[in-house]
Amino acid sequence: MNELVKSLPSPTLPGIHMPCADTYRGWLFKWTNYLKGYQRRWFVLSNGLLSYYRTQAEMAHTCRGTIPLATAHIEVGDTCHFVLTSGGRNYHLKATSEGECQRWVSALQQAKANATLMMQQSDDSGDDGPGPQEDRTINQGVLKTLATKLDDLSTCNELIGKHGAALQRSLSELEDLRGTADSTDRVKTVNERATLFRITSNAMINACQDFVDVAESHNRRWQKALQYEREQRHHLEETIEQLAKQHNSLERAWRENPASYSGVERSQHGDDSDENEEAEFFDAMEDSPAFITVAATASIQHKRSGSNQSMSGGMPNDWTHNENDTSVTNHRRTRRCRIPDKPNYSLNLWSIMKNCIGKDLSRIPMPVNFNEPLSMLQRLTEDLEYSELLDRAARCDSSLEQMCLVAAFSVSSYSTTVHRTAKPFNPLLGETYELDRLEEFGYRSICEQVSHHPPAAALHVSSQRGWSLWQHITIDSKFRGKYISVMPLGNIHLHFHASGNHYVWSKVTSTVHNIIVGKLWIDQSGDIEIVNTTTKDTSRLKFSPYSYFSREVPRKVTGVVEDREGTGHYILSGTWDDKMECSKVVNSSEGCGGSEGKQKTVYQTLQPKLLWKKYPLPSNAENMYYFSSLALTLNEPEEGVAPTDSRLRPDQRLMEAGLWDEANTQKQRLEERQRLERKKREAQANQALEDGQDVEGYHPLWFEKRTDETTGEITYTYRGGYWEAKERQDWSQCPEIF
Repeated sequence: MNELVKSLPSPTLPGIHMPCADTYRGWLFKWTNYLKGYQRRWFVLSNGLLSYYRTQAEMAHTCRGTIPLATAHIEVGDTCHFVLTSGGRNYHLKATSEGECQRWVSALQQAKANATLMMQQSDDSGDDGPGPQEDRTINQGVLKTLATKLDDLSTCNELIGKHGAALQRSLSELEDLRGTADSTDRVKTVNERATLFRITSNAMINACQDFVDVAESHNRRWQKALQYEREQRHHLEETIEQLAKQHNSLERAWRENPASYSGVERSQHGDDSDENEEAEFFDAMEDSPAFITVAATASIQHKRSGSNQSMSGGMPNDWTHNENDTSVTNHRRTRRCRIPDKPNYSLNLWSIMKNCIGKDLSRIPMPVNFNEPLSMLQRLTEDLEYSELLDRAARCDSSLEQMCLVAAFSVSSYSTTVHRTAKPFNPLLGETYELDRLEEFGYRSICEQVSHHPPAAALHVSSQRGWSLWQHITIDSKFRGKYISVMPLGNIHLHFHASGNHYVWSKVTSTVHNIIVGKLWIDQSGDIEIVNTTTKDTSRLKFSPYSYFSREVPRKVTGVVEDREGTGHYILSGTWDDKMECSKVVNSSEGCGGSEGKQKTVYQTLQPKLLWKKYPLPSNAENMYYFSSLALTLNEPEEGVAPTDSRLRPDQRLMEAGLWDEANTQKQRLEERQRLERKKREAQANQALEDGQDVEGYHPLWFEKRTDETTGEITYTYRGGYWEAKERQDWSQCPEIF
């Protein structure tokens, strides 16, 4: 039963019947999203505001939303259903019965009427002002009147100054003539000038009062004009959203039947729209120039050399790019090379995310329509696509040459993202993923989700070709309205066995643009500093953000490799979606001052050598989520993997097979099960606290927290045992998460 609480007496308007007291409380069902549908919420109507909470207990500390009824529109829908529209947002609500729905609607209408009356009574005047079309003319007249009043004030000010000076002179003369025969005439003159001064002062005061009166009398009109502009802004936002939906629907309908297209069929709620697909926008990068100007902060500019002089020397061919390398060709022949085509399901991203601006992306429940059939663990593992760069780096005798290849490897991990605007699956807590490529490439990796909020994963790779790599990455993602930012937090560690060189670096920010309208596209921006903690060599890479007005090469990456003394030895240049080159420095000199007074360095280099070149995408990639050759094999079923492996996740497997409705059902089941497990752990922790026992948090199965000896950071590192357990096929320790 809903609870009626009488607080303050409220006036009854003509034609409005008061069904209940001024405050109304009770349970209603509120539409949340496509996965959860309607959810039960506790609503409180008071003082013209409708607030809602998840539970009654939340009233003391957390309000989930407030709707001002004075500007809201109330619409009664189907059985037990009604809609509130406020501030450009629709709230779909349902009651448990027809009678309950009618009582809520009556209470809301009465509260809206009371709130409207209070707003009218608080206005300076009861008369309605002119319409928005007349505001421009009226405001111009008001400004003209105020300008006239200002002129009057200026004139009065001049007169006061003039008469005041004359009065001062008369008083001085009167002082000099005291006791003479002319004193009487002088007194008369002083009185006249004092009278003029008083009259002018009064005029000044009156002019000031007129100015204030005019400004105050139009204050209400200006407030209405401001409110009108706010409403126009909300209307424009709704129009943009509708245009985006219509554009996508027209495009979908034309593709389905271009010959006989005569219209677009819309769904009841207007949420059907085509999925955004990535389009190629940019040209390939030009040839790398021979002269490079580098600022002291390591920002790099390219200049064309005017000299045709050939330079001898260069870098050894054994560590630069080998065009005849066929290892990947063998890899493609032995693994699957295609997956089922992506279905043509339609759903509008903006319709789901418009109410999630500023929130953490990992906490937004979304259907699989916006996912790709890979988990975040598999996406991390995909960074190993160009592991041959590390194989070549392990054979280098020079740490500076080795740094060039490590830098190219750090850039190559972004090449697979250029078309990949879909979101990977958020791994469940305890989910794992292994990739065993010992036969093809000499490495194997294990990755585990070690935390759910915030989402964090740990990865460990061991290679028989002389290197090991590990990382602990926490994903911080925000939806900003027009774009989504994904910020990986944490360091990547790389160790070469022969030399003992230990490299550390972090990732840059990824941004997905055009969330509201247009084709989705992705950009990488920020700086990467790679440090060889053994030799103190460094490489600073700058990922330039894309700008429509810039003449720079799109997706540009530039950098310089320096020794521990800060001397530049190699210049790096390229794009993160195509290739990276390096040029050996033969001479350097101090250049002219750069921006903000910083000194630039001019490097003279040899001709560039190719370090890394992106492999072409497989045929039909546009219908397979733009997966690379390695990505196509990541979810390929394999025997003997752990029961927590991402390949066995049912919603992801169903999505890859094209069964998206079934995948959404499984995704909701898994997420609900994970929430129940989290609540169970929290209850156990609370019970342990009450009993005075130590509370132990969640412990991953294959990784453990340690303090890194190099950086001093607390990170998750591989504790061992996974591959031994796989060899024994002993997975008794693994939790049942699927």
